Amino acid sequence: MLIRLLSKTLPRFSGMFSLKLNGPWVCPSSPVTSLNLRKTPSLNLQKFYFSYGIRAGHTETAARLSRVAQTEAQDVLFDYLHSTRNFHFTDAEHISKNSPTFVRNLVSKVDDGQDIARSLSRFLRFHPINEFEPFFESLGLSPSELSPLLPRNLMFLSDDEMMLENYHVLCNYGIPRSKIGKMFKEGAEIFGYDFGILASKLQAYEELGLSKPTVIKLVICCPRFLIGGVDMEFFQFLEKLKGLGIKQDWIRGYLSDTRTYDWSKMLGMMCFLEEMGFNSKDMGRLFKNHPGFLLEGSGKKIYILVGLLLKLGLVMNEVLFLLQQHPRILAGNFASNLCEAIHFMSEIGIETEDIGKIVSTNTQLLGSYSLLKPRTVLKKLKINPDKLCELIKNDPQKLISLASHSKISSIEEVPGLDRRHKVAVDDGRHLLEKTTFLVRLGFIENSDEMLKALKQFRGRGDQLQERFDCLVNSGLDCHDVSNMIKVAPPVLNQTKDVIEKKIDYLENCLGYSLESIVSFPTYLCYDIERIRLRFSMYVWLRERGTTKPKLALSTILACSDARFVRYFVNLHPEGPDEWERLKKSSSSS
Repeated sequence: MLIRLLSKTLPRFSGMFSLKLNGPWVCPSSPVTSLNLRKTPSLNLQKFYFSYGIRAGHTETAARLSRVAQTEAQDVLFDYLHSTRNFHFTDAEHISKNSPTFVRNLVSKVDDGQDIARSLSRFLRFHPINEFEPFFESLGLSPSELSPLLPRNLMFLSDDEMMLENYHVLCNYGIPRSKIGKMFKEGAEIFGYDFGILASKLQAYEELGLSKPTVIKLVICCPRFLIGGVDMEFFQFLEKLKGLGIKQDWIRGYLSDTRTYDWSKMLGMMCFLEEMGFNSKDMGRLFKNHPGFLLEGSGKKIYILVGLLLKLGLVMNEVLFLLQQHPRILAGNFASNLCEAIHFMSEIGIETEDIGKIVSTNTQLLGSYSLLKPRTVLKKLKINPDKLCELIKNDPQKLISLASHSKISSIEEVPGLDRRHKVAVDDGRHLLEKTTFLVRLGFIENSDEMLKALKQFRGRGDQLQERFDCLVNSGLDCHDVSNMIKVAPPVLNQTKDVIEKKIDYLENCLGYSLESIVSFPTYLCYDIERIRLRFSMYVWLRERGTTKPKLALSTILACSDARFVRYFVNLHPEGPDEWERLKKSSSSS
């Protein structure tokens, strides 16, 4: 009867409203989807669905959802998951707060003029959602990655008992929920294990001598470690490290979930270095000081590089010496830049023997810059290849000053041809050191990001490395420190002593964890007097119950003095007097 009635009313309301019924947010079991309406592009169902709060065709709300509306929608979703669907409080809260795309699309289904909280509550009462969508999004997956992962015949998470069980095993072990999505994407079999199996696999890696934090980092980077038995190639890799005097937890600080690792190639690389003449002591020192030599590219760069150096006429002892003198030779783009320089010199006609000499004496310089093509350089300088060969053989630094992407001179600027100009090699050795340091951190050479960072850094390249190592040695993850530097380059403008002093004050005086500066690295940029003054006032207010405990560092430090006084100092009647007393005490000390 309903279908007949609707078919008779179609001509009357054609073109007035449009309702999409086959979208991902409509329950397949709903009465809406049971109607065959694909041949009715326009249909007035406004009155029919008025009580549900559904509105027709609204495409812009998701993109311009206000913060208030999003918060209200998150609260409704939380209440639905926790109270209606009986999700654990922690699960419901995480899903509702970390699935913004799902929430925005959910809000787009209610009328603009209605109360969002009330409309969504009513909508969810009659339209159960596909719970896998917000769940997977909350695990760190983007909406575009969801489709192949969604089960075809399930809507409710409780219908997949083993997946939820294994999800909770990972959460309880300490793996961040935002990283579990990557694990599901790369190793869905993990989430089908029967009770107790996944926990036993995690325990098996601890029995190899790894700490729990290391196991957590390891399985995030390599989820397939939890499929099958213990990875034997990785076990052999650990045993090899142990033989070099390197603790097994050493790798934790240098693993990244954005990279892939081939443990068999790393094992092969270590054997290759032994055959070249590296002893265990030298190799252990090399990997400890420069882990990228082993871990970046899983060791495969070395074969290409060594082969190329041998072709240039260097003997094995010279290659070994070169690797020992320049341990960062495999890091970042260093090796590819060096190969590029070798091919450049070969193409313009420099003899192989001369190339070998230039490379052996200018390795650091040649590996730090990307070069233009020889044809481009010759055309720009308006000289022939023989003249360019002569210039480079007389002074190898000319190769960089004339052919680098970052700077190319005209022929009039070349020393020896015209004394009016003198070309500096990108402002000298200090700039080279800084650039090399930034490339190791992951900055793209000659990018706007790198140029901006170079302007903000103060100090030599070795000083910057020392300050970076200071942060890593304090207990921070190497990749976290790299990201901190990218967000706030001036962090490394602090001396090592100042950095250590601020970290000590953070942990032992303020009571904050070291990880709190990962999300707010600018903490290290504020002078210690400002930090002490602000937090002394905050502690005074907290003791009197006028502010929340453990506010974020940024909330206390980042605002202006006027804003701090308005929103903190003035919270207590005696606050202004205490603030003035603290400022006088700070200035006198």
